[in-house]
Amino acid sequence: MEWQELNSDKTVMVHVDSDELTWTKASQATKGGVWRKMLERKGAEVARATTIVRFDPHQEFPRHTHHGGEEFIVVAGTWHDDYGAFPAYSYVRNYIGSSHTPKIKE
Repeated sequence: MEWQELNSDKTVMVHVDSDELTWTKASQATKGGVWRKMLERKGAEVARATTIVRFDPHQEFPRHTHHGGEEFIVVAGTWHDDYGAFPAYSYVRNYIGSSHTPKIKE
């Protein structure tokens, strides 16, 4: 992925209607059933980013490291990774340098 700057100017107000965005296939997903909508991004494949991610049933994302940490909210289903199982409406903050292999079972 090439360098991108999308809604990354923190000095201005931004509103994104995520219903208007197109789901794109996450290139790193080994089985292909992981999709995302980019809300904010500054960087290339490793970036500061805010993204909506959707997993098809029985999908996983390859093991990766978050050099700047990671925060997410589970909107539906249950998120599974190295740290546990997190049901819908869970907020998770992974520490700087954390690594995991996320999975959706159902």
